[in-house]
Amino acid sequence: MDVWAVDRPGPIDEGPLQRVRRTVPAPGPGEVLIRVEVCGICRTDLHLCEGDLEPRRPGVVPGHQVVGAVVDRGTGADRFAIGDRAGIAWLRRTCGSCEFCRSGSENLCPRSAYTGWDADGGFAEYAVVPQDYAYALPADRPAVELAPFLCAGIIGYRSLLRANLPPGGRLGIYGFGSSAHLTAQLAIAQGAELFVMTRGAQNKELARELGAAFAGDTTDRPPVPLDSAIVFAPAGDVVPHALEALKPGGTVAVAGIHLSDVPVLNYERHLFHERDLRSVTSNTRRDGEELFRLVSRLPVRAHTTEVPFDAVDRALSDVAHGRAVGSLVAVRPD
Repeated sequence: MDVWAVDRPGPIDEGPLQRVRRTVPAPGPGEVLIRVEVCGICRTDLHLCEGDLEPRRPGVVPGHQVVGAVVDRGTGADRFAIGDRAGIAWLRRTCGSCEFCRSGSENLCPRSAYTGWDADGGFAEYAVVPQDYAYALPADRPAVELAPFLCAGIIGYRSLLRANLPPGGRLGIYGFGSSAHLTAQLAIAQGAELFVMTRGAQNKELARELGAAFAGDTTDRPPVPLDSAIVFAPAGDVVPHALEALKPGGTVAVAGIHLSDVPVLNYERHLFHERDLRSVTSNTRRDGEELFRLVSRLPVRAHTTEVPFDAVDRALSDVAHGRAVGSLVAVRPD
C-alpha cells in the first residue's frame, strides 16, 4: 500500500514526509483493520514532520483523524462488524491500571500511546487500531465532515471544558484553525459570546461568519474583559495577551501539544486577581463520546477543504505557512 512516512524530521518544505510503499498491516488481538476513506490533516502532524515532536519510531506514518470501514478483525475483536464505519483518533492506548486511568483521567496515563506517533496512522490506505479506542461513527454523514472532529473537535471540546467558561460567558479564542473553528461553534451554540484574535484575513472572515462578536489580530485587546480564553496558536508569546484580556477570576487554557516558550510573566498584569493558566493534555475517550453526542444535536459542522491523498505534503505546508482555513482533509481515491 502507499503511505506517507516521516523520513528525517525537518522543515516541511524540505521534504521530511516521503511517499513510500508498505505491507498492509494485519490486526492483532483486539484490533481492527480499517480501509482509510479520509484522514484529517492536523497541526500535530506538522509538528511531527518538523521535529517539534520527536518521532517515537523510525518511518512513522502520521495521521490521526481517520474515517473508514472495518475490513478485518483480530482475535477477540467483536465490537465492530465487517463493513462498519469507524474512526481512529489521537489517543490509541492507555494502561488502564495507573492512578490516572482509574480516576477517569486516562489522558494523563504515563504509558499512553498515540496514533501517528507511537504507531502508524492514517496517511495510508489501511490502518490498524485497538477496537476499544476506535469510535463508532454514523454512516449517514459524509466522511469528510466527520474526520476533523476526531482530533480538532475532541481537543477543542476538552479545551473548552478546561477554560471554565460560565454559561453565557465571553470566550476569547487565539488562533483560528481547524480546532478553533469547531470549538467556536460549540461555544456559541451553548450561549457564549465569542471574541477571536488571529492572523490572516480569511480566518477573521470565517470567525465573523460563524458569529464572532469581534475578530482582530492575535495581539489585539478584545473590546471587553473575557471570562475565559483558549490559546490554539502554538506561540507562547500569545499567552500574556490572553491573560491580560481576562477579567478577575478568568481562565486561559493552552490547547496545543507543542508551544514555543512563554515569555516572563508579570505577576500584577498577568496572574493577579486569581487569573488561572491551564494546559490541555490529549483527551479521554469520554471526551470524544460526549463531543459526538453534542455534534448530533447542535448546529456544528466542520468547514473543510478536500485534499487529494497525493498532496498531503503540500497541505501540511499550507498549515505551516498560515494558508489553511478551517479543516483540511485528505481524501483517498476510490
